[in-house]
Amino acid sequence: MRVILLIAAFAALSACRDELAEAPDPVPLTEENVSHFCQMNVLEHGGPKAQIHLEGYPGPIFFAQVRDAVVFLKSPERDARILATYVSDMGAATSWQQPGVQNWVDSKAAVYVIETRVAGGMGAPEVVPFMKVGDAQAFADDYGGRVVALADIPDDAVLGPVNPNAPLEVPR
Repeated sequence: MRVILLIAAFAALSACRDELAEAPDPVPLTEENVSHFCQMNVLEHGGPKAQIHLEGYPGPIFFAQVRDAVVFLKSPERDARILATYVSDMGAATSWQQPGVQNWVDSKAAVYVIETRVAGGMGAPEVVPFMKVGDAQAFADDYGGRVVALADIPDDAVLGPVNPNAPLEVPR
């Protein structure tokens, strides 16, 4: 029985090591990057961004709004395995209009402010990522919402209808 447990543990560790080894690094944003869903230039829109690396793709797919990336992650209709997902650390951003081109953080390590009164790059309520909980809480104190982990973002926070009459603001 011990031998079987040791073999199973070794196989699990090997699989984890393989997954970690193949996760690509984040790619800096450039003028050529377009948003996956709308095909608009990512840098022309304020707010946090996301990039998702897929198996078999030569580079990441980008999102002008983190909300859209979370929708993609929650969608069962993908044709490739996700290797890595990165989001803008808005705690390291210069401003909302300049969220940064290299301040990426692993989406699973980030914390998110949801249910805010803040409009993302495409005008819908945004899911705002931060590396530090304190930065996220300060943002929530200023703009409403609550701080959660990626796995705790409810479906209706990103998949629900957007109220066109909801008063949304653009942060500083």
